[in-house]
Amino acid sequence: MAKMGRPKVDNPKLYKVSVRFSDEEKQVLESYAETQGLTKAQVLKSGFELLLKLEEENK
Repeated sequence: MAKMGRPKVDNPKLYKVSVRFSDEEKQVLESYAETQGLTKAQVLKSGFELLLKLEEENK
C-alpha cells in the first residue's frame, strides 16, 4: 500500500518564532503584506534576508 500523508520536503520548517507588535506595527505589516500579495511570514522573512544581505555587503 502507498504511503499516506504529505510528501517530505528538502528544507522543512521546524521552528516557530513569536514576536510582539504594537497595534500600529501590526496594521502596517498586514497592509504591506496585502498590497504586495504576500503572507506576513513572507514579509518578515524577506526583511530578515535583506538585513543579512546588507550586513554582508558592508563587511
